[in-house]
Amino acid sequence: LSDRQVVARRARAELKDGQVVNFGFGIPDAVAALVAGDVRAGRYTQTIEHGIYGGELLTGHVFGFSRNAHAMIDAPTQFDFYSGGGLDIAFLGFGQIDAAGNVNASKLGGMAVGPGGFIDIAQNARKVVFCGTFDAKGTELAIGEGRLSIVKPGAIRKLVEKVDQITFSGAEALKQGQEVVYVTERATFRLTAAGIELIEIAPGVELQRDILDQMGFVPKITENLRTMPEACFR
Repeated sequence: LSDRQVVARRARAELKDGQVVNFGFGIPDAVAALVAGDVRAGRYTQTIEHGIYGGELLTGHVFGFSRNAHAMIDAPTQFDFYSGGGLDIAFLGFGQIDAAGNVNASKLGGMAVGPGGFIDIAQNARKVVFCGTFDAKGTELAIGEGRLSIVKPGAIRKLVEKVDQITFSGAEALKQGQEVVYVTERATFRLTAAGIELIEIAPGVELQRDILDQMGFVPKITENLRTMPEACFR
């Protein structure tokens, strides 16, 4: 049981029956793996930017392929579909998140890696679920029995005061009326008019020490702060 699986399990809960969904590379493909193993998988229309619809989406180094796909179209036509608002929900990764809800997925560690199809997908989906670990480099966690313990925080903060590059704009998302959720292994946030709001924390973590002290900004905290489902940690 890893932090990647925890994030995927929690993110999976955002998917509703009948939705057209896109999965990005990284932790989002772990969400695709959960959906592929779900007997209800036929209730969703799964897509990826390469032009594949349905079937069992493959992960890791073979991400971009599908076993028994329902349909395959060319990538330009797929992006026409995305740009036209065809997506109900998209699961995407992130490198940084800031107080305004902006996401950086294109400039990591000072290197410009580029956005790929990220912008086209993220700015047009009705709902976006960003999936990633809370921090990076040296993080040590103890996960199991329905709880999460932070043995050692990572050296690199991913929730920062201001992202190095804006690949996804929180302000534009609010203008367009998009619903935006940010899922990590130790906390879940959502985008509001006041910026990032903390709505859930993992069972077993300490709010101040494990979350707030490890962020580059102080988020708004919902009055009804919940605990993430224990099933995600079993």
